Amino acid sequence: MKRAVCLIGVLTALTAGAYVLPGGSILRRMVRGQDETMPSSFRVEGSFVFSGTGAKEAAEALKVPVERAELLADGAILVKTPERCRFELSVPEGGKLAVVQAGDRKRLEGPEIAALSTAMSQLCPLLAARATSDHDTGTRDEVEQHLQSLGIATRTTSLARFGGEVAYVLGESEEGKPQFWVYKDRFRPARVRWKTRLGVAWDVRFIDYTSPATGEWMPRNIEVWRDGQRVLRFTAIKSEPRAALPDKLFAP
Repeated sequence: MKRAVCLIGVLTALTAGAYVLPGGSILRRMVRGQDETMPSSFRVEGSFVFSGTGAKEAAEALKVPVERAELLADGAILVKTPERCRFELSVPEGGKLAVVQAGDRKRLEGPEIAALSTAMSQLCPLLAARATSDHDTGTRDEVEQHLQSLGIATRTTSLARFGGEVAYVLGESEEGKPQFWVYKDRFRPARVRWKTRLGVAWDVRFIDYTSPATGEWMPRNIEVWRDGQRVLRFTAIKSEPRAALPDKLFAP
């Protein structure tokens, strides 16, 4: 009898430990958490490192020699909620460019770099989505619609590990399937994986929400991987919360 009771207790504990929140609850907590911590506008300065095929594309766009294995550019990420984002970058010996996204509209200042536009396409709807107590459900729905447009099955959830942390995974768990990962303890975006209609596999990763450079509202590192190869890494050096950012910077 005692053995049976122990077995039932173990099974009950395992079942409770395996419980995974539904996708809607995960997204709602993520949006509310961002609303509590993220400033309505900010500027983050840092460095963009392009590698592999990303280095060649960036070199051509910035008009510098293309034989480098890596290309380092100074730059900044500017955000004004809701969903207005701007990436700026330049190199001393070459040119400068920017990409702007306001809602679902994008504008380029200079040639386009695919990895940069891809980073923007996920940062803006996920990190710059801002809820209020009256509209958090609507904001969650907008985030969910964005994820579903990438082919992510947002109602299917599981657990996995990413960068040494446990994360919720929205989407089918099989390798190669479109997925959205959220850090379990902080409910912050961790990564987005999907494929384009042309079969290009993208993986945008948001790493380290504990850095003094940005605090918990913005990851210190943003990485873009294409077909299993890292092509872009942004590292934040310093940030200016509540920066005064003119609306014209984000004009579509």
